[in-house]
Amino acid sequence: MNHNFSFEDYLNKYETLTFTCVGNSMRPLLRQGTDLFTVRKKGPGRCRVGDVALYRRPPDQYVLHRIIEVRPDDYVILGDNCIGKEYGIRDEDIIGVMTEYLRNGRQHSTKDAGYRIYSFLILHTIGVRTFVKRWKAKFF
Repeated sequence: MNHNFSFEDYLNKYETLTFTCVGNSMRPLLRQGTDLFTVRKKGPGRCRVGDVALYRRPPDQYVLHRIIEVRPDDYVILGDNCIGKEYGIRDEDIIGVMTEYLRNGRQHSTKDAGYRIYSFLILHTIGVRTFVKRWKAKFF
């Protein structure tokens, strides 16, 4: 990787960025090594609950996770396949918001009905999914 490259620089120049997913934190939505996602540079407004945000975790880690709570000064963010919420993510930490993803050669928009249903279910089952994951970790 070019050490002078940053996602921020790329988004400032081109407005959108398409990249591959690394890790399993956004499964089942995004699969490592096979799916691509596209983010659009974050505008001046606030993000919304359900947005999948690309943000920088200091010093040099980029993370793509879902916003699960919008607070006056920051956001609470959680990967779809995670149980540990991340607090204190500020607007200046978020560099882009996912607008679409590519799975099995088929492009899906975050505006599609299927995606919106998936997002609704993910947001409204956080407690159950967290309980099940913790229970499985304890007993299996």
